[in-house]
Amino acid sequence: MTYNQNIASHYCPKHPTAMRTNELDAILADINRIILGKEQPVRLALACLLARGHLLIEDLPGVGKTTLAHVLSRVLGLDMQRIQFTSDMLPADIIGVSVFDRGSSAFHFHPGPIFTQLVLADELNRATPKAQSALLEAMEERQVTAEGATRPLPEPFFVIATQNPLYQIGTFPLPESQLDRFLLKIELGYPDAAAERELLAGADRRQMLVELAPCITPQQLLTLQQQARSIHASAALIDYIQALVAYTRTSPLWLTGLSPRAGLALLATARAWALLAGREHVLPEDVQAVLPGVIAHRLSWREEAQKVGAGDTANRLIEAVPLP
Repeated sequence: MTYNQNIASHYCPKHPTAMRTNELDAILADINRIILGKEQPVRLALACLLARGHLLIEDLPGVGKTTLAHVLSRVLGLDMQRIQFTSDMLPADIIGVSVFDRGSSAFHFHPGPIFTQLVLADELNRATPKAQSALLEAMEERQVTAEGATRPLPEPFFVIATQNPLYQIGTFPLPESQLDRFLLKIELGYPDAAAERELLAGADRRQMLVELAPCITPQQLLTLQQQARSIHASAALIDYIQALVAYTRTSPLWLTGLSPRAGLALLATARAWALLAGREHVLPEDVQAVLPGVIAHRLSWREEAQKVGAGDTANRLIEAVPLP
């Protein structure tokens, strides 16, 4: 029996919720009309949101990081606030602050820009660690604590952060605890020649963005997220994910192995990837497709491994761990 047959034999075909393949295809088509030639990163970004995760986009300025965040907010019908991170930013600039009202002789809390459905944390690594830390509780607990009170954030809630490469002037590296809050890290890179020519000769992307209509509502997105969580993962598939995680903990190639949270992130993203493919069960190919984005910010090569030419992290891991 093959691995895929093993999955099928354990799968109950009566899925509780009808698949919405056409809806998801329409969302992807609208995004790809504006973000040209980046079908794989776009698909990963949408899978990240379907898995209720936060997204980190690292790349050079001008390749479309901010535009991708704007497009996602438009097609998913989400309210968005953009926070431009700078070196002089304070946590209160993100969370909010209490202001004294003379009329009532009391302090009133004024919510910051984090109280929205989608937060674009633009150039996150240009802020100091103190300002970066203001996002930690929000990303993990979907709430913020300020002035001694805990306040819930809207549902759904996402953070899409962009960061510039660390070799650029004025950047502060994100600590591991902050990086681990992001479900996926992706790069866009330069477009290929055909996509760049279409970009140069085509309509203005900002105008196209203004004219873009939502494909779904936030409530429909919550339904899709629930649908993604209920995608079937067989025992053999979970064995495979466990084997991938375990290998990173025992291999001499990396400084530290993947955490249990990383394993959960891998499974959640693979389920969302299967949903985008219109399937009701997860395949090993789904895990392998999302693996680079899940581990890109979680695994660091040891110095000795880098000297001998370690190669691509995800490919090395896929080659080392056989299918169960």
